[in-house]
Amino acid sequence: MNWRLVAIPVSIVPFIILFITTKVSPQDVFAVGLVPFAASAAAEIARFMLQAARFKYFIKRFIGYDVSSASKTISARLAGEFVTQTTPSYVGGELVRIAWLSRNGVPAGKAAWVATMEIIADVFVGSMLACIAGAFAIYKGGSVAGIGIILVTIPTFGVWLAVVLFSAKRNLRLPSFSQRVAAKFMQKEKAENLINTANTAIADLCKMSRENFSSKKAIRTFAIGMAITFVAFVFHGLSFMVLANTAQNIGFFDSFMATSASTAVASLPVTIGGSGLAELGIWAYISNLSGIPALSDVVGDPRLTVIIAWRIATYHVPLVIMWVALMRLAVGKVLPTSLGQPAAGNGPPNDKPENGSGATK
Repeated sequence: MNWRLVAIPVSIVPFIILFITTKVSPQDVFAVGLVPFAASAAAEIARFMLQAARFKYFIKRFIGYDVSSASKTISARLAGEFVTQTTPSYVGGELVRIAWLSRNGVPAGKAAWVATMEIIADVFVGSMLACIAGAFAIYKGGSVAGIGIILVTIPTFGVWLAVVLFSAKRNLRLPSFSQRVAAKFMQKEKAENLINTANTAIADLCKMSRENFSSKKAIRTFAIGMAITFVAFVFHGLSFMVLANTAQNIGFFDSFMATSASTAVASLPVTIGGSGLAELGIWAYISNLSGIPALSDVVGDPRLTVIIAWRIATYHVPLVIMWVALMRLAVGKVLPTSLGQPAAGNGPPNDKPENGSGATK
């Protein structure tokens, strides 16, 4: 896990490049003011807390009982988010959450189902908003930026839509060549066990998919999760608006669309935590509010100062809180050394039985 700390200095590299190649200085970034900066960070932290609330809600509804206290559940969600925010394409956090759920007695298939529902909620809401942002960018004259945002969004949305559709129809498995690939990095027996364990978890996940997608209560649960996700994106938009108005009069809708575009672009598996891409995405959209500036004007664009301050407030500040949450789990020996090993005696309470679909009655 220590290698992930490299993501923090790496995420600062785009700032250094901007300081060297543009007229923006660190003093300009500090000039946005402490109050707007703190408000931006608070809005982003509220976003992550809403995601934690969604995680707890999905656990309660899909598994049938609270596997742990609210504080530990929130810590597990934030710890997973640290991994997500320090990995290309925002992946990896679901493994932490699956491991934590498994450690608390949740079967691997159900743990994977909860994590998958979180991913799908993020992808569906994020893709919808990114496509709207791309359409508005095209409408405002930024065809290149708008089309680029939409093209980046479609593949991710398509993959997860296919997962939803196919998992509800049949049992999915890893490709046959995956075991040969894994054997190149570990012993043959370990590779075989790993692939078999993964296929078992995927089969359980598909079973959960078939059971839940035929349940009105499960569909309603997912719909509420989508609503929570939308509100979380709203706070993401607010986090930029409070800073943007220190340099330019940008309303909530434009800020909302800008951060949605930024999230889509930052999901490309190019840099750790979307460093550089998040800034590029939000600048590409904001530039269309008053027409795309000439390249010679970019170096003096005051919006770059706001974008840098926004990135620090919404990425680096929450990252500290996520790191503390991760250390809490690690020190408390909550994270297992392998997935699928539930702690003894941590199954569902006897007075809170589950129904067949894994959702509460």
